[in-house]
Amino acid sequence: MAVAAFSSVSPVGFSKSDTHLPFGSGFAFLSKRLSVSSKAFKSMATLTVAPAVGISETFINLRKRGFLGYQPEVALIPYITAGDPDLPTTAGALKMLDSCGSDIIELGVPYSDPLADGPVIQAAATRTLARGTNFDAVISMLREISLFSYYNPILKRCIGKFMTIIKDAGVQGLMVPDVPLEETEILRMESSKNNIELVLLTTPTTPTDRMKSIVSAFEGFVYLVSSVGVTGTRTNVSAPVQTLLQDIKQATSKPVAVGFGISKPEHVKQVAEWGADGMIVGSAMVKLLGEAKSPEEGLKELETFTKSLKAALI
Repeated sequence: MAVAAFSSVSPVGFSKSDTHLPFGSGFAFLSKRLSVSSKAFKSMATLTVAPAVGISETFINLRKRGFLGYQPEVALIPYITAGDPDLPTTAGALKMLDSCGSDIIELGVPYSDPLADGPVIQAAATRTLARGTNFDAVISMLREISLFSYYNPILKRCIGKFMTIIKDAGVQGLMVPDVPLEETEILRMESSKNNIELVLLTTPTTPTDRMKSIVSAFEGFVYLVSSVGVTGTRTNVSAPVQTLLQDIKQATSKPVAVGFGISKPEHVKQVAEWGADGMIVGSAMVKLLGEAKSPEEGLKELETFTKSLKAALI
């Protein structure tokens, strides 16, 4: 099982936060690695998982099929917002996503100023913040995850203390999308000290030299943002993604996962054919859970959708 985090600089305190936490699962044992128990008190839920498999190891295992004469598998990386519609449903969704074959799961802790997120995820964050969901509640629900966090929540707790907290929770990876490469020295030092893999984003507007510096400085996978702007569903995947993938793969042997706008089975199939190692699907999943008539209906729709995405990658 692997974990990652997503966070942004904001003058607002962390009680209003939207940190993206990727919850990664191990190759071949996904449906058996995660169990969930829920408590009615304060709508809390608790997750327990089997021994962890890190982000890098997950991608290595997926690539091994290629060496065995089979087509290398592409990682499916769904995203949902913690606490929308409630934390017990989130726990159930994590278990269901795991059993459907997700390789890494990105979990968002709601944040008041989610700079990278579009209207669907912003609305989900607003709903769950209104119910009192915060970083501490999510951490108490999770074990052995990969955390994606905006930078302000990290600074608020002090970088060293933050790393200790997420390590103790089982986090194995950290992605901070809004911190400049030049300001990551302490992050890299503290993450290395705690055996946490760091991931940064590269975008269509990132200069080639800078992209090479980013991919060489960090561990785990490379997060390629497929389009300019915030998260959200798109009708089509931007054609330049194919060229961007080729450029990144010429610069590094690290796996490359594509996110932002990936929302249909045909999207994941197309980008997989272009050579991506992983697909990150967020807004489409958040919308299913957030707009469902009931949590149960939302979980059923999410299961059907996840299975269709996984089938497109086979």
